[in-house]
Amino acid sequence: MTPLDISASPPSQAGNSPESVLVRPPEEWLSAQAIRSSASAVMARAQANESRHFTWHPERMAVATAYVVALMKERYPDGLVPLYSIWRHVASGDQNRWNQLAAEHGLSPETTRLEHARAQIDFAVVAALMAGGQAPLWHYSDTSSGQHLPQPPGMAVAVLRWMGAGAFSSLSTHPVQVDAQGLAMVDGASMNLAFQVGPNNPLPGIAMRVSALHQLGLALEQHAQLFSLPEAPGILRPGHLVDTLFRLAPTGRIKAASLLSMLLHAFGEVWHGPNELNGVNLGDCWRHEAAPGGWVAFHQQAQWLAYSLIEPLQTAGLTVTDLDVLTGLPDLRNGGLLLDLGILQARDRAFHTQRWTLDAEAVVEWRALSVAILDHLAESVRGELGLTVESFPVGRLMEAGTWAAGCKIALAKRPAGSPPVQIDSDGAAFFPL
Repeated sequence: MTPLDISASPPSQAGNSPESVLVRPPEEWLSAQAIRSSASAVMARAQANESRHFTWHPERMAVATAYVVALMKERYPDGLVPLYSIWRHVASGDQNRWNQLAAEHGLSPETTRLEHARAQIDFAVVAALMAGGQAPLWHYSDTSSGQHLPQPPGMAVAVLRWMGAGAFSSLSTHPVQVDAQGLAMVDGASMNLAFQVGPNNPLPGIAMRVSALHQLGLALEQHAQLFSLPEAPGILRPGHLVDTLFRLAPTGRIKAASLLSMLLHAFGEVWHGPNELNGVNLGDCWRHEAAPGGWVAFHQQAQWLAYSLIEPLQTAGLTVTDLDVLTGLPDLRNGGLLLDLGILQARDRAFHTQRWTLDAEAVVEWRALSVAILDHLAESVRGELGLTVESFPVGRLMEAGTWAAGCKIALAKRPAGSPPVQIDSDGAAFFPL
């Protein structure tokens, strides 16, 4: 699948034999299908009780289903569950911060629909990129609402306020935008100020975050055909993606798998990880012997961004289809819930006390099993509520309950609600909380 192929289907699953693995191109792991297929391969080993690090307990699924459904009904009594995305964080504390910012700058979705969507995409790309890393001692004081927000909602709101001040725009006449020249001007001092960093409010990974924004600017330049307009070729914005999609999808319908593929190819250097295959950066892919070809794909932050772009694209008049192709995100809350509820149990209790790196086999296995089990949990919740996969994909499950449930049960089990897994992550691009 090429980055510009909007209507293409995901790659065939026929390439799991040892013979086909030898000739599989590295780009095959840069797809939605690769995420679910590699997770399923690791899950098959757990279902056969052959997982090295965990045991799978399907008898606990009913307990998990009841826990999530109860929380879903509490949070969304009308049953209208939005997708899990950056927009839920921006609205933390029942504050419609985006609409307030848009109104202040004359970005009405009714009268400036396209520019409104561009600005939303600009924001979502930067906010998703800044979401990585653990910062348990950091918070953001939102003076407008009077709220003190921990990460991750605090990070999203901080980026929103920073963007509203024109920090990412090279045009003083158009402050609420993100462009390549504006991103190049971001430095550590301005980021520390925007994120309210100080001795009593530490935020690890500032240098990494600044570098990621600079890499984003370079990615916009490297893929100018995606992020520029014919009438303004010098202004390179993430938000111009909506114009590109209108050109590439005249029917107004875009497959979720194609959207993710485009993001993975366009922002590959931004999400550059330590793993390459034949000179191709695999991003959020990690070694595991049970996976086809020896790699498990997650693309966690790219999927988080894909989920977060769906609403802005809909605002512009585009429809993203086949949302069930995207997977659950194996973060510390969604994946932590499965451990805390006992659906997934570590063979060695030291798994919960040791600090791990992302490439550790136990962490790769936990994340892969979390992706697969979230599919099982989504199916169980749909069965309980009489919903279809089309109306209730796993993206709605995460918002309905698993992320919030992960926070809730962690708070009941451990001081300050710390997750059941400790990951060394100081702003690395792949691991939003």
